[in-house]
Amino acid sequence: MSEDDDRSPPSDPATKPPRPCAAGILASGSGGGGGVGGCGGGSTSVELFPAPFPDQVLENVLESVLCFLTCRRDRSAASLVCKSWYRAEALTRSELFIGNCYAVSPRRATARFTRVRSVAIKGKPRFADFNLMPHNWGAHFAPWVSTMAKAYPWLEKIYLKRMSVTDDDLALLADSFRNFKELVLVCCEGFSTTGLAVVANKCRQLRVLDLIESEVVDDDVDWISCFPANHTCLESLIFDCVECLINFEALERLVARSPSLKKLRVNRFLSMGQLYRLMIRAPQLTHLGTGSFGTVDGMILGDQEQDYAPAFAACKSLTCLSGFRETLPELLPAIYPVCANLTSLNFSYANINAEQLKPVIRHCHKLQTFWVLDSICDEGLQAVAAACKELRELRVFPIDAREDIEGPVSEVGLQAISEGCRKLQSILYFCQRMTNAAVMAMSKNCPDMVVFRLCIMGRRRPDHLTGQPMDEGFGAIVMNCKKLTRLAVSGLLTDRAFSYIGKYGKLVRTLSVAFAGDSDNGLKYVLEGCPKLQKLEIRDSPFGDAALRSGLHHYYNMRFLWMSSCKLTRQGCREVARAMPRLVVEVMDNEVDEGAIVEDEVEILYMYRSLEGPRDDAPKFVDIL
Repeated sequence: MSEDDDRSPPSDPATKPPRPCAAGILASGSGGGGGVGGCGGGSTSVELFPAPFPDQVLENVLESVLCFLTCRRDRSAASLVCKSWYRAEALTRSELFIGNCYAVSPRRATARFTRVRSVAIKGKPRFADFNLMPHNWGAHFAPWVSTMAKAYPWLEKIYLKRMSVTDDDLALLADSFRNFKELVLVCCEGFSTTGLAVVANKCRQLRVLDLIESEVVDDDVDWISCFPANHTCLESLIFDCVECLINFEALERLVARSPSLKKLRVNRFLSMGQLYRLMIRAPQLTHLGTGSFGTVDGMILGDQEQDYAPAFAACKSLTCLSGFRETLPELLPAIYPVCANLTSLNFSYANINAEQLKPVIRHCHKLQTFWVLDSICDEGLQAVAAACKELRELRVFPIDAREDIEGPVSEVGLQAISEGCRKLQSILYFCQRMTNAAVMAMSKNCPDMVVFRLCIMGRRRPDHLTGQPMDEGFGAIVMNCKKLTRLAVSGLLTDRAFSYIGKYGKLVRTLSVAFAGDSDNGLKYVLEGCPKLQKLEIRDSPFGDAALRSGLHHYYNMRFLWMSSCKLTRQGCREVARAMPRLVVEVMDNEVDEGAIVEDEVEILYMYRSLEGPRDDAPKFVDIL
C-alpha cells in the first residue's frame, strides 16, 4: 500500500532493526573468502556502501503489487511465501472474508489485518436453511462487532450470512463506524425494525441496506422514516423479506430523494399501484423486486384497472426483475416492455403455468439467470430452452416438496434445457423423477458446468425408466464437466457413483449428499480422491465411523464437514477429535427439547477447523468432544 495514500486507515509504524548482512554490499577486496559487513570471519578488508534497494523499498514495491491481487485464494497463497510477503499481504488487505465465524477469533483477525474496510462473515452451515440445525446454536455477531468497533473505526462494509444479529449489535455498528456505507444481512435472525431504524438514522452515508431472506421482528417501528430527510446516498434498498407493513409515503419520499438508487426490492405489502408510483419516481432502477404483483389487503381502489406497462417501459435500464409474490397472471403483460433487456428474472414465488410464462420468456433473449417454480412444467422449460440461448444459471424450485407426489418437471425438461442452453454453467433442479440419459446429455451438452445440483425429492429413487441407480448420470457429470466445483447428488446411488466423484471430481470444492450410498466405501472414495474438497454436507446416508476416519489426512484442509442422520457413534467422533486437536468436533441432537444426547448414536456431527479451539458460547445441547 502506498505510503502517500491518505485514504488508508492509520497504522502504527513498524520499527524493525536492520539486518547486519543486508546493511551494505561488497565493494572491493580479493575474490577469496571475504566476508560481508562483519558477517564473515576472514581478514580481508571490505568497504561498505548503503544498499540501493533497502528492505523498506522492496516491501513498498511488494505492497504496491499486492494491492492489485483481488482473489482471496491468491492472496492467501501469497502470504505463505515468506514472512515479508505475509506482512505485506496483511497490510494491503482491505477486504476480509471469514468463512466460519468460529474458525478464528475476532481478536486474532483484527490483529493480523489492520487496514480492513470490508468484512464478510459466515455463521451456520447451509443445512440450517432446512431446519436441520437446532435453534439457538450460535453464530453470534456480538463478539465480532465489539472487536471491530475498536480495531476498524473506518470500516465501510459488512456482509453477514446465517448469523445471529441483535438490535444492540446494529446499534453498536451504527455508533462505531463513522463512514459506514454497506450492510448486507443474508439469512440472518435476531434483530427487529428497531435495529433497522438505528442504522437508517445514524449511518448518514449508507449506500446499501440489503435484507435477504432474513427474519426481521416487527416492533411497530417506522424504520423507513428514519433515513436522512435530505439527499441520501442510497444505491440499493432490499427488504422483501420484512413481513410487516411499510410506511409507503415515507418510502416514496425516500425513493424520490435518492437519485443514485439502482436496486429496490419491496415486500409483499405494497400494492401494484404503489409499485407504479415508486417506479415513476425512480426510472433509473436497474434491479427491481416487485413485492406481491397482485392484490393485497388495503390495496388502493382501482389499482388493477391501471395500465402499469408505461412505468416499466420508462425504466430503460432495468435488467433484473424479482418479487412476483401472490402474482396475478393477468398483470404479467405489464413487464413485456422490459423483457428484451433482462439478464436476470426471478419467478421463484410466481405460481404460474407454462401458458402464462411463454409470452414473457419468448422475449428474454438476453436472459442469463432464471429462477422459477416447477409449476411451469416440462413444457415451460422447453419454452425457456427455445428462447434463452445465453442462459448461464437456472434454478427450478418445487411448489410442493412432498415426496409422495408425481412432480410436474422431469428428465424431459432437463434434457430440453441442456439441448437449448449450451452455455449453462449452474443449475439447481428439484424433481421427482429423472433418468441417467438426461443427466448424461447435460454433461455432454453443457461442458462448462461449474455447479450441478440435482435434487430428486423421493428418497433413493432410481432411473424411473430403467430402474437402474443414477450412478452413470452423476459419473458423466464429473467426467465431462471439467470445471465442476459444486455438486449435489440424490436418488438411488451406490458406491460406484462416489468412486466416479473421487476419480474425476478433482476440482470439486462443495459436495452435498442426501439419501445416497450403500457403504462406508462411498465416503472413502470422496475423501481420498477429491483434493480440493472444502465443504461436505451429508444427510440420511449409511456412512459410519470407518468412513469418517478415512478423511483424517484431509480434514485440516476443509472448512467443515456436516453429517446428520448417518451411522456415526460418539466413540468414532471422539477418536477423530483425539487425532486432530485443531479440529473442533461438535455433536448434537436435533430434538433439543428431548434432553441429553443419546450415548451410542450421533444425530448431528459438525466438524470444522479452528485456530482458537472449542468455542465458549456452545449451548447445552452441543457437546464438543
